Amino acid sequence: MSMSAALQPGAGEIRATEYLAATRDNVLWGRLPCASDRAVLEIDPGTEVTIDTISHEGILEDQGRNPAAFFAGHGIERDFVLSDAIGLAASDYPRHASDGPHVVTGPIAIRGARPGDLLKMTVLETTPRVPYGVISNRHGKGALVGELPLGPDTVSVFAEVLDTLEGTRIGALPLVPGGEPVVRFPLAPFLGIMGVAVSGDQRPHSVPPGAHGGNIDINVLTVGSALYLPVQVPGALAYVGDPHFAQGDGEVALTAMEASLRVTVRFDLLTRSDAETEFGAIAGPMAETSEFLVPTGMDEDLDVAVQNCVRAALALLEARYGMDRTLAYAYLSAATDFNISQVVDIVKGVHARIRVSDFAGVRSSAAR
Repeated sequence: MSMSAALQPGAGEIRATEYLAATRDNVLWGRLPCASDRAVLEIDPGTEVTIDTISHEGILEDQGRNPAAFFAGHGIERDFVLSDAIGLAASDYPRHASDGPHVVTGPIAIRGARPGDLLKMTVLETTPRVPYGVISNRHGKGALVGELPLGPDTVSVFAEVLDTLEGTRIGALPLVPGGEPVVRFPLAPFLGIMGVAVSGDQRPHSVPPGAHGGNIDINVLTVGSALYLPVQVPGALAYVGDPHFAQGDGEVALTAMEASLRVTVRFDLLTRSDAETEFGAIAGPMAETSEFLVPTGMDEDLDVAVQNCVRAALALLEARYGMDRTLAYAYLSAATDFNISQVVDIVKGVHARIRVSDFAGVRSSAAR
């Protein structure tokens, strides 16, 4: 396996001046922040923050809620198990059985953020904290409910991280249980959860995504990409979690290669007027990469999620480039991929990939 040691809290390189460890007091487990939550960090817009995240795999009750013992069963020495994960699992954290599995670090208040503004979260760095991950399938969950898992128990598949001769890291799985890890696949670390707090005093469940972001599981949000979210409460109260080393579109088994990351994120703020000039009215999450604008659509019904994504893409092209709606519809059909983000989080997600280069000769509304 890769790495000489696990990236424990406070150890190793910390890129930003601001650092947020995933201590019990700095995380929520199974729920997401709401307006009545207290920020664990307050920053100015434009600030970079290095944040430790904890994967839920290995700490859950159906895995024994003892990550040291769980990973020892896969041959992992104690030094390669994260102390913050062990501490959280062993703590008296008040997690209800009906809560979600995810651990999120935050919330972070951005000074001056007001409802109607747009928060931009740019991913600057994603550093693996351990050289392994877990892919789980649980009964009643996943794309093939009633078909898999085959037996009565939760299936948690251990995946290794290997170094290649070219100096990159890859994921590896065996063909059969207990076999050699001969199936190799690329890693592309990203955060499955990026979000802002909802209004009111009820914390949302961590599983279904929504206008607040949350568990969106959009795998294009790797280093260099950004997520835009409509601010719902003063200060935004942003958070991150659900770290992945790799995920295919759909995430069909329930989880992907779940594994803890240390991330650095820059938090920028667009006023309502600037945001509407740049993108039009955004009702939910929108991502951006060096190649693509990535509007999203969500609903419990996948057909409706696709329709919502198409509508969001049309609105974006109309607002940003002044494109006629009929022509924009034709363009999307001819040139844009609509990908299934995930089908396993109750609310299903779809994201479109609109190539920015296709509009290289067109002035955006912000430049007019």
